[in-house]
Amino acid sequence: MSLAHAAAEYMLSDALLPDRRGPHLKGLRLELPLDRMVKFITVGFPLLLMSLAFAQEFSSGPPIRCFSPSNFSIRQAAYVDSSCWDSLVHHEPDELGQHKMKSLWPHKALPYSLLALAVVMYLPVLLWQYAAAPALSSDLLFIISELDKSYNRAIRLVQHMLKIRQKSSDPHVFWDELEKARKERYFEFPLLERYLACKQRSHSLVATYLLRNSLLLLFISAIYLYLGHFHLDVFFQEEFSCSVKTGLLSDETHMPHLITCRLTSLSVLQIVSLSSITIYTLLVPVIIYNLTRLCRWDKRLLSIYEMLPAFDLLSRKMLGCPINDLNVILLFLRANISELISFSWLSVLCVLKDTTTQKHNIDTVVDFMTLLAGLEPSKPKHLTHRIGDENP
Repeated sequence: MSLAHAAAEYMLSDALLPDRRGPHLKGLRLELPLDRMVKFITVGFPLLLMSLAFAQEFSSGPPIRCFSPSNFSIRQAAYVDSSCWDSLVHHEPDELGQHKMKSLWPHKALPYSLLALAVVMYLPVLLWQYAAAPALSSDLLFIISELDKSYNRAIRLVQHMLKIRQKSSDPHVFWDELEKARKERYFEFPLLERYLACKQRSHSLVATYLLRNSLLLLFISAIYLYLGHFHLDVFFQEEFSCSVKTGLLSDETHMPHLITCRLTSLSVLQIVSLSSITIYTLLVPVIIYNLTRLCRWDKRLLSIYEMLPAFDLLSRKMLGCPINDLNVILLFLRANISELISFSWLSVLCVLKDTTTQKHNIDTVVDFMTLLAGLEPSKPKHLTHRIGDENP
């Protein structure tokens, strides 16, 4: 074996990817980065606000403070505070002299409504984990494995071609067999391409993804309605008139009919309301952007893998409407690009292919690695002319 052939063999051996068998790809990401960010904010932010509400209650004491008459004892004042917090009803006199009652229950329900909000916001995550993640994981494992295997098969094919060229005494026979193999499409491995083409006709993953983000938008709209209808009504009311002359105390003449109370937790309600509107309003464009990504193909990823034999979804114009499972899988392939070992090699080969002076003769990784191994990607001109001279 000559030094040139030995160097070509070493170069091709180094280009082979390691065989990954057994437990691998355990770090597979089944959520897109933006979806993970939306999940952490929509679920974690209400829990953070709930802890803030409980912390304020424990640190500042009772959430209300009533101005009891001066002749009340400490126990009587404590009873007034407890009774007014339990009822939490504002008695407001109207024009006819009667008292109009308005409930201030959003103050009391604030921590529990935040907990309910966190649970509701976690429902789209559960939908994705149980309805789409298992099938998506299976698809990604197969596609990532096949992409790396297709790359390795192409490199081994070049190694085999190099060995045949070394053993062949007549170059005409070698190039004739090579041209015949290309015409018969022997170099192509269409299983992966056909599998991806089938995924264009499937819509289970994309339907689940659309439903997940649509539910998020629906729940955010419900938050706006809740805050606007209930919190806005009590947003600026710091004091209210409470009636304690109920039950056994209704006949007590020394008890005033109404006692003024002050809501010490009003600032917490205001912070929760304003911050919730701000955060969820900022999340709406992110969710809409996640949905719009389904309306276009990631052609850069596809163009790089066009160098593999029989992976010509772009060149054959096989891509139709992007709203299908294949587009979702491509988005997750991009998110798991670190698991695609062949991607970095093919990216380098694409750059070299675009800069080479003979790029019109290079279509696949087989052609390029053949050229790097010292073989022409097509029949040399001097052999073609020699055949023409022998057959005038």
